[in-house]
Amino acid sequence: MGHFETKLHSQTIFEGRVVTLTVDRVKLENGHTSTREVVHHRGGACVAPLTDDGQVYLVRQFRYALNEELWELPAGKLEPGEDPFASVQRELGEECGLTADRYVDLGPVYPTVGYCSEIIYCWAATGLHPCDMHLDEDEFLTPVKMPLDQAVEMVLSGEIRDGKTVACLLKIKALKEAGRL
Repeated sequence: MGHFETKLHSQTIFEGRVVTLTVDRVKLENGHTSTREVVHHRGGACVAPLTDDGQVYLVRQFRYALNEELWELPAGKLEPGEDPFASVQRELGEECGLTADRYVDLGPVYPTVGYCSEIIYCWAATGLHPCDMHLDEDEFLTPVKMPLDQAVEMVLSGEIRDGKTVACLLKIKALKEAGRL
């Protein structure tokens, strides 16, 4: 059996529209107790739109928590009860004005395992077609198409720092090199 902790008690400290914060008392595997602060998040979905000629769409978006504009793959939080695949299809249209014929499941990414429950479900999309782009009312971003190799270089140089984007781009590069994508 692997390592474990057992929740003994949980107290909700904050409940917002995006996250809930709890402080939990847990029993450790050695019998001692400790406290865990947990940010609960519904999760999100991320898509890497890939063109037939080796390019990928990224977006430039300001992120308030970091006070900077970042390079990211199109993504968004899951609506209550929303299927992650439906979310990724919605986000592709909203943020890039694209639909896709095929999707490849890249698996989930756990962005901050030490204190947050968020899981981001990731896909690559191919067979792209234009559609109407329709951002949320409070969303401002710019889609940019660039060679996949350039995006991977931007990861390696540290210019792309967003965790889901780093993970997806490197996984896509490895899958392509192995002939699996």
